[in-house]
Amino acid sequence: MEIFSNFPLWAALIAIFFAQFVKVPIQFIATRKIDWSLLTSTGGMPSSHSAAVTALSTGVALDMGLDSPIFSVAALFAIITMFDATGVRRQAGEQAIVLNELVSEFNRFVVEAKIWQQKPQKEKQKKLKELLGHKPIEVFFGGLTGIFLTLALHYFL
Repeated sequence: MEIFSNFPLWAALIAIFFAQFVKVPIQFIATRKIDWSLLTSTGGMPSSHSAAVTALSTGVALDMGLDSPIFSVAALFAIITMFDATGVRRQAGEQAIVLNELVSEFNRFVVEAKIWQQKPQKEKQKKLKELLGHKPIEVFFGGLTGIFLTLALHYFL
Protein backbone atom coordinates (compact mmCIF):
# COMPACT_ATOMS: atom_id res chain seq x y z
CA MET A 1 0.00 0.00 0.00
CA GLU A 2 3.07 2.27 -0.06
CA ILE A 3 2.28 3.11 -3.67
CA PHE A 4 -0.63 5.26 -2.49
CA SER A 5 1.81 7.56 -0.69
CA ASN A 6 4.22 7.87 -3.62
CA PHE A 7 3.76 11.58 -4.32
CA PRO A 8 5.99 11.83 -7.44
CA LEU A 9 4.13 8.93 -9.09
CA TRP A 10 0.70 10.40 -8.39
CA ALA A 11 1.81 13.88 -9.46
CA ALA A 12 3.01 12.46 -12.80
CA LEU A 13 -0.19 10.47 -13.37
CA ILE A 14 -2.40 13.44 -12.50
CA ALA A 15 -0.30 15.63 -14.82
CA ILE A 16 -0.87 13.20 -17.71
CA PHE A 17 -4.63 13.15 -17.20
CA PHE A 18 -4.80 16.91 -16.69
CA ALA A 19 -2.74 17.68 -19.81
CA GLN A 20 -4.77 15.25 -21.93
CA PHE A 21 -8.07 16.66 -20.66
CA VAL A 22 -7.11 20.32 -21.13
CA LYS A 23 -6.31 19.64 -24.83
CA VAL A 24 -10.04 19.43 -25.56
CA PRO A 25 -10.99 22.97 -24.42
CA ILE A 26 -7.79 24.44 -25.89
CA GLN A 27 -8.62 22.86 -29.26
CA PHE A 28 -12.22 24.08 -28.94
CA ILE A 29 -11.03 27.65 -28.36
CA ALA A 30 -8.77 27.41 -31.42
CA THR A 31 -11.19 25.68 -33.83
CA ARG A 32 -14.67 25.94 -32.28
CA LYS A 33 -14.92 22.14 -32.60
CA ILE A 34 -15.00 19.62 -29.77
CA ASP A 35 -12.68 16.68 -30.44
CA TRP A 36 -12.91 14.09 -27.67
CA SER A 37 -10.33 11.89 -29.41
CA LEU A 38 -7.69 14.27 -28.07
CA LEU A 39 -8.14 12.63 -24.66
CA THR A 40 -6.24 9.59 -25.91
CA SER A 41 -4.14 10.95 -28.76
CA THR A 42 -0.49 11.95 -28.96
CA GLY A 43 0.64 15.44 -29.88
CA GLY A 44 -1.16 18.70 -29.27
CA MET A 45 -1.07 21.44 -26.65
CA PRO A 46 0.12 20.91 -23.96
CA SER A 47 2.44 17.92 -24.18
CA SER A 48 1.25 15.33 -21.66
CA HIS A 49 4.63 13.58 -21.91
CA SER A 50 6.39 16.77 -20.87
CA ALA A 51 3.84 17.40 -18.13
CA ALA A 52 4.36 13.88 -16.77
CA VAL A 53 8.16 13.90 -16.71
CA THR A 54 8.42 17.40 -15.25
CA ALA A 55 5.80 16.53 -12.63
CA LEU A 56 7.80 13.41 -11.79
CA SER A 57 11.04 15.40 -11.53
CA THR A 58 9.41 18.13 -9.47
CA GLY A 59 7.80 15.56 -7.16
CA VAL A 60 11.13 13.80 -6.66
CA ALA A 61 12.83 17.15 -6.00
CA LEU A 62 10.22 18.02 -3.37
CA ASP A 63 10.44 14.59 -1.71
CA MET A 64 14.15 13.83 -1.99
CA GLY A 65 15.82 17.17 -2.62
CA LEU A 66 17.65 18.62 -5.59
CA ASP A 67 20.91 16.96 -4.53
CA SER A 68 19.58 13.39 -4.60
CA PRO A 69 20.71 10.91 -7.25
CA ILE A 70 17.06 9.99 -7.84
CA PHE A 71 16.33 13.59 -8.83
CA SER A 72 19.26 13.46 -11.27
CA VAL A 73 17.78 10.38 -12.93
CA ALA A 74 14.31 11.93 -13.09
CA ALA A 75 15.64 15.23 -14.46
CA LEU A 76 17.72 13.55 -17.19
CA PHE A 77 14.75 11.33 -18.06
CA ALA A 78 12.64 14.49 -18.43
CA ILE A 79 15.21 16.23 -20.61
CA ILE A 80 15.59 13.22 -22.91
CA THR A 81 11.82 12.72 -23.17
CA MET A 82 11.20 16.39 -23.98
CA PHE A 83 14.05 16.51 -26.49
CA ASP A 84 12.67 13.40 -28.21
CA ALA A 85 9.17 14.91 -28.36
CA THR A 86 10.46 17.89 -30.34
CA GLY A 87 12.99 15.91 -32.37
CA VAL A 88 12.46 12.40 -33.70
CA ARG A 89 8.73 12.17 -32.94
CA ARG A 90 8.08 15.62 -34.41
CA GLN A 91 9.97 14.72 -37.60
CA ALA A 92 8.03 11.46 -37.89
CA GLY A 93 4.83 13.53 -37.74
CA GLU A 94 6.13 15.85 -40.48
CA GLN A 95 6.94 12.84 -42.65
CA ALA A 96 3.45 11.47 -42.04
CA ILE A 97 1.99 14.73 -43.39
CA VAL A 98 4.02 14.46 -46.59
CA LEU A 99 3.18 10.76 -47.00
CA ASN A 100 -0.52 11.48 -46.50
CA GLU A 101 -0.32 14.14 -49.23
CA LEU A 102 1.37 11.64 -51.57
CA VAL A 103 -1.30 9.04 -50.83
CA SER A 104 -4.01 11.63 -51.44
CA GLU A 105 -2.52 12.61 -54.80
CA PHE A 106 -2.13 8.96 -55.78
CA ASN A 107 -5.74 8.30 -54.80
CA ARG A 108 -6.93 11.14 -57.01
CA PHE A 109 -5.01 9.56 -59.88
CA VAL A 110 -6.56 6.13 -59.33
CA VAL A 111 -10.10 7.44 -58.80
CA GLU A 112 -10.93 6.83 -62.46
CA ALA A 113 -10.15 3.14 -62.31
CA LYS A 114 -13.22 0.93 -62.20
CA ILE A 115 -11.96 -1.23 -59.35
CA TRP A 116 -11.38 1.86 -57.23
CA GLN A 117 -15.07 2.74 -57.33
CA GLN A 118 -15.99 -0.65 -55.89
CA LYS A 119 -13.76 -0.36 -52.80
CA PRO A 120 -15.28 0.70 -49.48
CA GLN A 121 -14.73 4.34 -48.51
CA LYS A 122 -12.69 3.30 -45.46
CA GLU A 123 -10.01 1.71 -47.65
CA LYS A 124 -9.71 4.88 -49.70
CA GLN A 125 -8.79 7.07 -46.76
CA LYS A 126 -6.15 5.25 -44.72
CA LYS A 127 -3.99 7.91 -43.14
CA LEU A 128 -0.90 7.82 -40.98
CA LYS A 129 -0.98 9.50 -37.58
CA GLU A 130 0.43 13.00 -38.03
CA LEU A 131 0.37 14.21 -34.44
CA LEU A 132 3.25 12.12 -33.15
CA GLY A 133 5.53 14.76 -31.72
CA HIS A 134 5.30 18.25 -30.37
CA LYS A 135 6.25 21.74 -31.34
CA PRO A 136 8.75 23.26 -28.90
CA ILE A 137 6.03 25.55 -27.48
CA GLU A 138 3.83 22.52 -26.72
CA VAL A 139 6.70 20.84 -24.87
CA PHE A 140 7.45 24.06 -22.99
CA PHE A 141 3.87 24.47 -21.79
CA GLY A 142 3.62 20.75 -21.03
CA GLY A 143 6.69 21.12 -18.83
CA LEU A 144 5.25 24.16 -17.08
CA THR A 145 1.98 22.29 -16.58
CA GLY A 146 3.79 19.43 -14.85
CA ILE A 147 5.84 21.71 -12.60
CA PHE A 148 3.01 24.02 -11.52
CA LEU A 149 0.50 21.21 -11.08
CA THR A 150 2.94 19.28 -8.89
CA LEU A 151 3.75 22.35 -6.79
CA ALA A 152 0.01 22.98 -6.34
CA LEU A 153 -0.62 19.36 -5.36
CA HIS A 154 2.31 19.42 -2.94
CA TYR A 155 1.20 22.56 -1.14
CA PHE A 156 -2.54 21.91 -1.11
CA LEU A 157 -2.52 18.20 -0.19
